[in-house]
Amino acid sequence: MRGLKKILIFLGVIIMTTLSLAGCSNEDEVQKSISGFAKDLNERKFDNLYENISNKSKEEISFEEFTDRYKNIYSAINVEDIKVDVKEIDKDLNIIAYMSMNTIAGKLDYDNLNINLVKEDNRYKIIWDESLILPNMKKGDLIRVKNIKATRGKILDRNDEELAVDSNVNSVYIHPEVFNKNKIENIDKVATILDISKEYIEDTIKDKPSNQLTHLLNVSRYEIDRINNIKLIEGISLKEEVSRVYKNSEAFGNLIGYVGNITKEELEKSKGYSQTSKIGKAGLEQIYEDKLRAIDGVEIYLERGNEKIEIAKTNPINGKDIKLSIDSKLQDNIYNELKGDKGASIVINPLNGEVLAMVSSPSYNSNTLVTYKTKEIANEWKNQNNIQFENRANNAYSPGSTIKLITSSIGLESGVINPNEYMDIKGVSWQKDSSWGDYSVTRVKDTKGPVNLYDAVKFSDNIYFADKTIKIGEKEYIKGLKKFGIGEKITFEYPMQNSQISNNGKLDNEILLGDTGYGQGEILMTPLDVVLYYSALVNDGNIMVPRLVISENKESKVYKNAIDKKYIKELKKCFKGAINDEDSTGYLAKIEGENIMGKTGTAEIKNSKDDNSGIKNGWFVAVNEDEPNIAISMIVENINKSTSEYVVPKVKNILNYYLGK
Repeated sequence: MRGLKKILIFLGVIIMTTLSLAGCSNEDEVQKSISGFAKDLNERKFDNLYENISNKSKEEISFEEFTDRYKNIYSAINVEDIKVDVKEIDKDLNIIAYMSMNTIAGKLDYDNLNINLVKEDNRYKIIWDESLILPNMKKGDLIRVKNIKATRGKILDRNDEELAVDSNVNSVYIHPEVFNKNKIENIDKVATILDISKEYIEDTIKDKPSNQLTHLLNVSRYEIDRINNIKLIEGISLKEEVSRVYKNSEAFGNLIGYVGNITKEELEKSKGYSQTSKIGKAGLEQIYEDKLRAIDGVEIYLERGNEKIEIAKTNPINGKDIKLSIDSKLQDNIYNELKGDKGASIVINPLNGEVLAMVSSPSYNSNTLVTYKTKEIANEWKNQNNIQFENRANNAYSPGSTIKLITSSIGLESGVINPNEYMDIKGVSWQKDSSWGDYSVTRVKDTKGPVNLYDAVKFSDNIYFADKTIKIGEKEYIKGLKKFGIGEKITFEYPMQNSQISNNGKLDNEILLGDTGYGQGEILMTPLDVVLYYSALVNDGNIMVPRLVISENKESKVYKNAIDKKYIKELKKCFKGAINDEDSTGYLAKIEGENIMGKTGTAEIKNSKDDNSGIKNGWFVAVNEDEPNIAISMIVENINKSTSEYVVPKVKNILNYYLGK
């Protein structure tokens, strides 16, 4: 009896262990089925998923309907990162699971997803219904996605004039059924009115359903004549739609930039955008993309008969406005003065650093980039090799004789220049000694006698400044340049090319040092650099931090203590003489009743000293002394007249306008 009892106990343990192992095995298989379900969803392997649903489920939905339904819904709401975790399993293979997924409207969490399994063909299969697409979905439900439009931030000028804003454009649609009744005639009319190719119109309506409106293009709200004429054509309809709208002026193109459709590369680098997003492509629209950007809201909901069941919703986030220091009327005035010449001009308030104008010429009307290009504009851009898109306002150039203010200041401070001392110069060429070989510094005018600082500034005497720079020496001269911020990265909201002292940052060659002192050599500066150091003449020798976006940079700060105060009076006298004296290079800028200081500059761009095929860039920079409120620099590339004759009058006209003369 005792032996029999032991045998029975032993058999009982074996049975219990076997049942336990079977239970564990079943649970593992269930977990494996659910993991496979989640994996197929994440990898969009809806064909695999269909193979793993029960036979009865397959009788209720075909393979095509099943896979299309998943594809369409998951694509529409951009489902990603699906997780399914089993919480409970009962003896009837009913499972309670946690399910989560990311969508365009945010993360969805479901704590009590019901999944039922059945064993078929020796494995567990899912008893499928619509709740396994979205947990609260039922058969017959339709999924809807509603985009809730957000508004991109405005770009405003200093007087709150809108330079860039979300507003309406006119979208041109063609109704083929009506339009094609007089197709050839209507295509001719549309092509003429909009100045586009007939081929573009034909390609747009080709193979389109005759009863379906087809979008042709968008027309700027400023194109009033085109709008009024196009809507008279049979089969054409106009709709007002929201787009980016810019100030209707070429003067702002390179400054403001434009938005456009996001590219694949941009989409990969940028978070939170979609394939239909617009993104800043150039100018301030690109630089301030993160601040201006609008993030549309999205609502996902089920449509069940007349009932609307919300699944998820995110509210739109409007972009933030930015306000510039720019004076729009001054910007337009300067652009018009440049008359399409290749060049740039920057204007600042010398006392607070506010940038009043930042002009690059030629430029483009930003509205063209968000609507369409006429054939005329497309041909113009092509013939000019798209020079409109080079932003010359942030280019660095050889500064020419405008640098003579810096050289004068360094010379005075170092004691090398005594304003009352004269240098006896004969002829128009000079070299320090015979070690220069055949190289010499030249000047435009033989003064027929000795010159002092005043004369050298007035006549723009290169020989005088080359000699003084060599005597100052490399170390002191570079130290002086850096007092004006030259060779250093400037703090400014708009990307600027860095100024440079030379290609390697040194001036250890005597000829290079001398040439640098009158603005040749390898030294480079932007129009902003040049206008900043002249502003110091009327601001106790201080250069202010330049400010463009005054909604953020509200406080004026000193950038550099550039000029020692005790030399300002002498420098003012010299650089007023460069304007007021009849025999000065800047005399054509003289304005009665105004004390203007400034300097012309001509930078020769040559491969060698004997190169006669080089070009000349003309500079002029000026600042008003009485109640100072304007400092302006202008460069015009490749001039074929003297700077005094060509560039100076342009700047005088701008000064007259701004000073109310």
